[in-house]
Amino acid sequence: EVQLVESGGGLVQPGESLRLSCAASGFTLNRFAMSWVRQVPGKELEWVSSISSSGGTTYYADSVKGRFTISRDNAKNTLYLQLNSLKTEDTAMYYCTDGWRSTTATHRGQGTQVTVSS
Repeated sequence: EVQLVESGGGLVQPGESLRLSCAASGFTLNRFAMSWVRQVPGKELEWVSSISSSGGTTYYADSVKGRFTISRDNAKNTLYLQLNSLKTEDTAMYYCTDGWRSTTATHRGQGTQVTVSS
C-alpha cells in the first residue's frame, strides 16, 4: 500500500521558515517525480512545486519562487519543502503528491497545516 505522510507544519510569524517532510512507503520514491500542492479551505488545490525523479529539475509556482525550495533524499524515500520568508497568504494545508507540475496525482498524503500569522 502506497503511503505519503507529511510532517513539519506549524504556526509561524510572517518572515519565518518551516521545513516540510513527506515520508513515502509502499513505493520506491526514486522512480517518480513528486510535487507539493496546497489548499485553503473553500478554495481549489494549488500546485506549489515539482521535482524530477532524480532531483535534477525543479519547478515552482510564481507565488513561491525564490522563497520555497523543493528537494528529495531518495535514499531516505523522503521529499522536502523548505519554506522561507513565509507570508500570511502561504497559510494552507500542504500535501505531497506523485503528480507533475499540476494538482493531478495518483497519490496524495493527508497533509500538514501551515499557518502564518502575526
